[in-house]
Amino acid sequence: MSNGPLLRVDPPADWRRWVVYQVYPRSFADSDADGVGDLRGVLGRLDYLERLGVDVVWLSPVYRSPMDDNGYDISDYTDIDPLFGTLADLDELIAQLHARGMRLMMDLVVNHTSDEHPWFTQSRASRDTPQRDWYWWRDPRPGATPGTPGAEPTNWESHFSGPTWTWDERTGQYYLHIFSAKQPDLNWENPEVRQAVYAIMRWWLDRGVDGFRMDVINMISKDTSLPDTEPRPGSPYGPGDQHFSVGPRNHEFLLQMHREVFDGRPDHVLTVGEMPLVTIPQAVQFTAPDRHELDMVFQFEHVRLDQGAHKYDLLPVTLPDLKRSMAAWQAGLAGQGWNSLYFGNHDQPRSVSRFGDDGAYRVTSAKALATILHLHQGTPYVYQGDELGMANAPLTAIGDYRDIQALRFYAEAAERGDVDLAALLLAMARMSRDQGRTPVQWDASANAGFSAGTPWIAVNPDHVHVNAAAQVGQPGSVFEHYRRLIALRHADPVVTDGAFELLLPEHPAIWAFLRRGRDAELLVAANFSADPVSAALPLDTGWADAEIVLASDPDRSPRHLPELALAPWESVIWRRAV
Repeated sequence: MSNGPLLRVDPPADWRRWVVYQVYPRSFADSDADGVGDLRGVLGRLDYLERLGVDVVWLSPVYRSPMDDNGYDISDYTDIDPLFGTLADLDELIAQLHARGMRLMMDLVVNHTSDEHPWFTQSRASRDTPQRDWYWWRDPRPGATPGTPGAEPTNWESHFSGPTWTWDERTGQYYLHIFSAKQPDLNWENPEVRQAVYAIMRWWLDRGVDGFRMDVINMISKDTSLPDTEPRPGSPYGPGDQHFSVGPRNHEFLLQMHREVFDGRPDHVLTVGEMPLVTIPQAVQFTAPDRHELDMVFQFEHVRLDQGAHKYDLLPVTLPDLKRSMAAWQAGLAGQGWNSLYFGNHDQPRSVSRFGDDGAYRVTSAKALATILHLHQGTPYVYQGDELGMANAPLTAIGDYRDIQALRFYAEAAERGDVDLAALLLAMARMSRDQGRTPVQWDASANAGFSAGTPWIAVNPDHVHVNAAAQVGQPGSVFEHYRRLIALRHADPVVTDGAFELLLPEHPAIWAFLRRGRDAELLVAANFSADPVSAALPLDTGWADAEIVLASDPDRSPRHLPELALAPWESVIWRRAV
C-alpha cells in the first residue's frame, strides 16, 4: 500500500487538474471580534489552505451590500463591504494567494443587483430615467387592482417565496425579482447592462482576480413575452423557471462575455456557471471548449433527488439513484464538456449529514464521500469545513435560523396555517442553507476559534471534538485524507483524463467505478452503509495484484481483487498499469 506522503511541489498548469476551495467569508474566520468572518480572517488561514493543497479559493460575495441575502444582493460591484474589510485587504489576499501558487475566484452575481444599487435607484426614480430599462418593469395585469395578489404581470413564484414581482407605488409599475424583493433582476436584453457588467469583470481581472463563479448565470435571459406558469394547488403562483432558465439568448450573452472580457488575456481565466435545472445537452453546449462560453457548470440534479415540491419536502433517495445521476453526467459530458463536482456548498446542508453518517461513522463516511467525489471526472469543490467532516448543527427553533430563504418559507407557512410547523422545523434542520453556514471549527475553544466575539450564527457544539487543530497533521484524519486526494489528482493524470465506467449500478451499498487511462487504470470503491459488504466485481484477473494507492483505513491489509470486501463506510482506491 502506498499511503506515504504525497506532497504538491508545483501547482498544475492544466486548469482541469485544479481543486477549488469555497470560502463563505462571514463564517470562515473573524479577525476583529465582531462575530462575522472577514478578509483578514481569510488571510490568517492561508497556511492552512496551502497545506491542504487546493489550487483556487472561491470567495463568496464580499462586495458592498445591504446583506439582505448575505451579500448576494450587491450595491457596489467595485468595492468591499466594511463588514469584510477593504479593497486593500482584497489586494493583499490576491498577492498572498499568488505567492503561494494559488488563485482567487470571485463570486459574480449579475442576474440581479441590490435594490440599493445606484443603477436601480436611478431606474426606479421615474419612468423616463435613462436607466429605466436596465431592469424589468411592467404594468399590472389588465383589470386588476395594483399591489393585490394576482395583479402581478405574471404568476411566477419567487425562489424566496411569494411572487416574483413587487409593486412600486412611485412609478406605478411592478419590477421583477426571481429572488428577494431587494434583488431586482437586471435586464440583459439592454446592451448597456451587458457592457456595464463586462466593464466590472475587466476591472477585477485587471486587479489580479483569476476567475469568476457566476451566480445563476443561466437565468440572465428571460422569455420576453413573460408567459404565465401553472400555479401550485391553492396558490395564485407557481414556478416559472421554464421561462427564465436557459433563456433564448443565454448562449449569445455568454459568447459575447467571453469575447469582450476573456479573449486575449495571457493567463487562463477560470469560469464557472451556476445553473439550476440545466440539462446535460445544455451543459455540453455551455462548456464545450470550441464554443468559448464557460469552463464548467454547477448543475443541481444530484442535490435535488431528495426534494419534492420544494426543498423542505423531503424524499427518500437510494444509493442507486445517486450513482445513476452522477454517472449520467459523467457519460454525457465525456470528451465534450466539463462538470463541477460537489456534495456541499453555501446553499446546501452539510454533506456528511445528508449523504453520509454523522454519528458513529462520521469520519469514515466523510472520507467515503470525498473519495467518490474527487475520483469522478470534473473539478472537485471543497466547501469550507467538509475537509474536517463538519456536520449539521442542532437547529431546533426558528430563532436559530438566519437564512432569508428559510425564514420567509416558515413565515409564509405559518401565515397560511396549513402546515405542521413542528414537522417543517425538522425538515429545515436537515436541509436549510444555514446548516452549511455555521462557523468553521478551528479548535475546541469557545466559539471554535472562529471569533472572540459573538458569532452571527451559533457554532455547532460538536466543535469540541470536530475541529482543525485535532486533525491537521494527524494520520487518519478527514483533513489528511482530503489532502492526499488532492495530491493524487495533481500527481496522476488518470484522475483528470481517464474514462469513467460505473460498476454494480444497482448495488444498494457499494459505489464502485473504474477510471481508465492510456497507461494506467484506477478502481474506486466505497461502502455507503453501516454494515460490512462484499461483492464480486466484474474485473479481469489483472486486478489481482493492483496496488492500493489510498484507503480510508491506512492499516487496511491487501485483499485480492476481484472479490471486494469493505468495512462500514470504508473507501479504497486501487491502481494498475496497463
